[in-house]
Amino acid sequence: MTGHQEPLRDESAVAAPAHDETAPGTQTRDPITRDTAAHDTTAPSHGAAPGAEFERLLAVMDRLRSPGGCPWDAAQTHESLLRYLVEESYEVVEAVEALEPSEQSRTELVEELGDVLLQVVFHSRIGQEHPGEQRFDISDVLAAVTDKLVRRHLAVFPEDAGPDGTGASGVVVGGIPSDAELAARWDAVKRREKPQRTRIFDGIPPALPALAYAEKALSKARRHGVAGLPEARPESDENGRQAEEDALGEELFRRLQDSSARGLDAERALRTAVRRFVRDHDAPLSPAPSDAR
Repeated sequence: MTGHQEPLRDESAVAAPAHDETAPGTQTRDPITRDTAAHDTTAPSHGAAPGAEFERLLAVMDRLRSPGGCPWDAAQTHESLLRYLVEESYEVVEAVEALEPSEQSRTELVEELGDVLLQVVFHSRIGQEHPGEQRFDISDVLAAVTDKLVRRHLAVFPEDAGPDGTGASGVVVGGIPSDAELAARWDAVKRREKPQRTRIFDGIPPALPALAYAEKALSKARRHGVAGLPEARPESDENGRQAEEDALGEELFRRLQDSSARGLDAERALRTAVRRFVRDHDAPLSPAPSDAR
């Protein structure tokens, strides 16, 4: 699904509007390029580079959002689109978990991933209309995520390390890191990226579903050495893991059947328990190795 159900119409009847060079909704390209490509929605030839299809998507989104485009798309805000981002994400999960690989399941996954990408492009197009320093566009989004990937994987991108062989995390890069070194680097980079997160459970999205909220809280608790948790165990092979997950699913479902029969709200019960766990075990982060020197 793509966010709304609008009657189909002949888009060719809608004239491409002329853009004011200073209008907040225009694409951030030079005037010559924009005059020829801002609304070029023609499909590239089969096998074209991903960049060509991405440019076409940006042009379609720009046309829909601009004067003379789609009234529904033009009226949307970051807030009004949130429900669609959530829905599309769950539809990707459904497509990935299709029981039997097939051409149909492949097509469905491609479509659902496209719908999630549309949400990113849509939010970025709205961002072009923000005033002053609040303005951003898809180039800012792409640069931010690419920079983050490089910054968090300096063992893979050693050319981005500083002259002393360290990255922005302050830890030495290069060589083949152990799991412990990778974890230390990850924590160091995250601390510098998010200095406002000073406690163990900071940064967990409060709107997560209860089960995802619990998994995230337990992950942070294990990483920061919270006492009283079960010891991590080696993972089983693929067949053993599948059998364990099947058994866990059945156990969870039996508990849910029982709670439902008694009129209990399982989502609220788990969320309350996780919040209690977070409250009882939250503490300031211990100094990172580089901070302790």
